[in-house]
Amino acid sequence: MERVEFGQGLTLSRLVYGMWRLGNDNDRSPARVRAKIDACLAQGITSFDQADIYGDYESEFLLGEALRASPGLRDEIEIVTKCGIMLKSGKYPDRRVKHYDTSARHIQTAVENSLKKMAIEQIDLLLIHRPDPFMDAEETGGVLDDLVAFGKVRTVGVSNFRPHDFTLLQSSMKTPLVTNQIEMSLAAPEPLTNGDLSFLQERRIPPMAWSPLGGGALFAGAQPRLLETLARVAAAQGVEAAAVAVAWLLAHPARLLPVMGTTDLARIGRLAEALKVRLDRETWFELYEAAIGHEVP
Repeated sequence: MERVEFGQGLTLSRLVYGMWRLGNDNDRSPARVRAKIDACLAQGITSFDQADIYGDYESEFLLGEALRASPGLRDEIEIVTKCGIMLKSGKYPDRRVKHYDTSARHIQTAVENSLKKMAIEQIDLLLIHRPDPFMDAEETGGVLDDLVAFGKVRTVGVSNFRPHDFTLLQSSMKTPLVTNQIEMSLAAPEPLTNGDLSFLQERRIPPMAWSPLGGGALFAGAQPRLLETLARVAAAQGVEAAAVAVAWLLAHPARLLPVMGTTDLARIGRLAEALKVRLDRETWFELYEAAIGHEVP
């Protein structure tokens, strides 16, 4: 599988497996988690996306249990995780409101907790999960620089940032921000025209795309024309419609990395089908036109 360079010697597989639903499975055992990882590795998918809040703060621990049960597995994978969102949760009964915390103290604590939960010594890629309207860029940038310098984190980036949020944080850092993980799909194509993707392309920064199937929206309430177009292209190429939707992202010259999140083992085993799909320019625009509901100007 194609790999994408993120700096500091880190490369990620072009497809990334998202673990935000890891705790939703009826079987949360280390063996079940390992089976999902193995299904990914068999296709060349070696990169796994986490966040401290996923699964009500349980998903990182579930991955860690699998890593503890399989010595050596850590050397075969890359781990992305995020911090900065403070959820209201039974685990934090004194928390009055959902909010963001990008203070140095919280980021340091979050990283130490993530390392402990996942039973690892270094996070390959740490992302600030959401732009924080109360962020002190110098404080946040400084602690990210320190985490890289001390070896706790290999590379750093952001998630859901707009260009102005990105440049503000980067202006207070020595370490380069290596990605922005944004929502993008045929159900959410706005980054193509709102400047988010152009900003990253200009800086040669590879984007990551979360919810590349629109959280299922593409196939549960999507425009009939889009469903029809996906089905036609899929039939012509001998794949499922979901593979075409992901291939639409892969075809873009920005070199997007879709983050795939199914928990079904059979579907996990078919994630790489998207790499087989070939879309010419007109077919790409057919899908785009069906997604936005009108022809381009």
